[in-house]
Amino acid sequence: MAKNGASCEQPQKRGTKDKQNGHFADSAVSERRQKDREERLALVLWRRPIVTLHYFLLETFITLKKWTLKLWQRRGTVFLILVLCSLFSLAYSTEGAHQKYVQYLEKRFLWCAYWVGLGILSSVGLGTGLHTFLLYLGPHIASVTLAAYECGSTDFPEPPYPDQIICPEGGVEGNISLWSIVSKVRLEACMWGAGTAIGELPPYFMARAARLSGADPDDEDYEEFEEMLEQAQTAQDFVTRAKLGVQNMVQKVGFFGILACASIPNPLFDLAGITCGHFLVPFWTFFGATLIGKAIVKMHIQKLFVIITFSKHSS
Repeated sequence: MAKNGASCEQPQKRGTKDKQNGHFADSAVSERRQKDREERLALVLWRRPIVTLHYFLLETFITLKKWTLKLWQRRGTVFLILVLCSLFSLAYSTEGAHQKYVQYLEKRFLWCAYWVGLGILSSVGLGTGLHTFLLYLGPHIASVTLAAYECGSTDFPEPPYPDQIICPEGGVEGNISLWSIVSKVRLEACMWGAGTAIGELPPYFMARAARLSGADPDDEDYEEFEEMLEQAQTAQDFVTRAKLGVQNMVQKVGFFGILACASIPNPLFDLAGITCGHFLVPFWTFFGATLIGKAIVKMHIQKLFVIITFSKHSS
């Protein structure tokens, strides 16, 4: 009996010891992570300039090396792009009848780049971006709408359009439709929407890199996402449940879930990007759905809302 009692106590002691070792290991890992985090936070230019510049140069060298290898692997595509750029540069600098087409392409490119940049400013920064729709695109659509109903046409003379809207000759008041205004502002609206889709990429890449590397990024939104996953079963408040709904839709439905979240004004879409990056959703699945949702579906909804609001029929 004594032997049996001793043999029963051995596994219990061993199990207790294993639990203690596991607890100590978890504690050591947590302490190490906290220490690494504090070291990263202290690694700033005004506190440790030499060390910061040293790591910056090392990271720059490693990144350039990776990019060089990738470009070398795609040297055929790189060569084709260089040839096209050389031909365009030659056409741009050579006088001739083709200059009007070159100037037209240049004007269109700069116009598109302007709206793409404003779109990026609107969505980049994890919800803290500049609201360029209210500041730029919305007023532009409203001014085109008002001018179209006043002039009876959307064929504004170019130039000075889009810098200045002047009524064309021969316009008849009232001879204008909703879809003609939609077509007039479609390019800038879609470019702005594409910019907002590009601005959603940083959360995706941040979460993806963190998942692949196993490191904890110093980002409050990602930490909140991790805590939300841990407390998913006990969440009660509306905001957390809404975030969980977005996360579940993106995770389970995939492409169409991302498309649904991107197609409506959604302040929680940053969470969708973090979710896709965390669960290693393929890049083109995430970006393709985001681009279609924001540049086509959502943009047409917002555009129609502004046009109908400022149309003659609503006044």
